[in-house]
Amino acid sequence: MKLSRNVSGDALARALRKHWGYAKVHQVGSHIILQTEVPSSHRISIPAHSPLRIGTFNAILRSVAAHKAISREQIVASL
Repeated sequence: MKLSRNVSGDALARALRKHWGYAKVHQVGSHIILQTEVPSSHRISIPAHSPLRIGTFNAILRSVAAHKAISREQIVASL
């Protein structure tokens, strides 16, 4: 699957909050810290850059997909 190269950190954080049960814990500088308790505790830092670097975007998708036991494509579809 080819990833979009124009996704901002803010848009990704917004989608994770809206569709995947994450909540904004706080923000440190340009990094947004999100956390979920479903199915277990998971905390992730997302840089509020526009656009996200493709490697950073891919790493965040892999981490969330592994934690939620879903595919990366499902997360990308919710953007």
